[in-house]
Amino acid sequence: MSKESETGDRFLQKDHPRFLSLNIRHNITKGFEDDVVAKAGLIAHGRGEAFDYIVGERTNQPAKEAIIAAAAALLLAEHPVISVNGNVAALVPNELVELSKVAKASLEVNLFYHTEKRLTAIKNYLIAAGAKEILGLNMEVQVSIPELSSLRRHVDPKGIYIADLVLIPLEDGDRTEALKKFGKKVIAIDLNPLSRTAQWADITIVDNIIRCMPLLIQEVKNLSEKDSETLQQIVNSFNNKENLGKMIEFMGEYLSSLAEKGIYIPEAAQVFAEMKEDV
Repeated sequence: MSKESETGDRFLQKDHPRFLSLNIRHNITKGFEDDVVAKAGLIAHGRGEAFDYIVGERTNQPAKEAIIAAAAALLLAEHPVISVNGNVAALVPNELVELSKVAKASLEVNLFYHTEKRLTAIKNYLIAAGAKEILGLNMEVQVSIPELSSLRRHVDPKGIYIADLVLIPLEDGDRTEALKKFGKKVIAIDLNPLSRTAQWADITIVDNIIRCMPLLIQEVKNLSEKDSETLQQIVNSFNNKENLGKMIEFMGEYLSSLAEKGIYIPEAAQVFAEMKEDV
């Protein structure tokens, strides 16, 4: 029986030790082929994957704390909006739609590399995932947010423009800063705690979007019956600066532990030991 991925890609074998990572890459490259992902999005994904190695490819405690705070903030918001770009649509379309439902948040497509072809392709991905309403598709009615020169300044008047909170997964720093100056509360999902996006956001989840989106959805469900006072206490007790500091400190300690081990993969260590015996 074939152990190939259900995606049908004959190069993806389920018994490959990096199957999950390869499958994510497959989704990104397929998104590129489908006009969902921009060329620059491929580079951005590789950069994020590099940081994922440094967090041990797992959701760490600071990220879990940020997820809880983000869930509470989403539930407190009167008009939350989830901003969607190509990479996010390619990686977690179903999760985007589910989160929008449980958090009662609007979905709005907003692109740095904007083309009508990409806009249509992303819309089709979201509709296939079950989205009923998608904002940001009609350029003729869009308005601009100040202090931003890129095409991402164009936003939907029924969405980001009037939102009190914007979730910006895999975002660029310029717009994060502009949104903050425009009075929006911002939740970011970014594997790089040093990025301008991570630094400017009110709540930054330093985690792989593949892992954190299901956790965020579940946490929104868990907190949905809590009263607003309890939710506000959760948000008030979260300090993004301190949380980012914990994450950076964790990265340093994790790299130090690997440096002490030298070779940390057991199979590689065994091969190295055998090589030394042969010398």
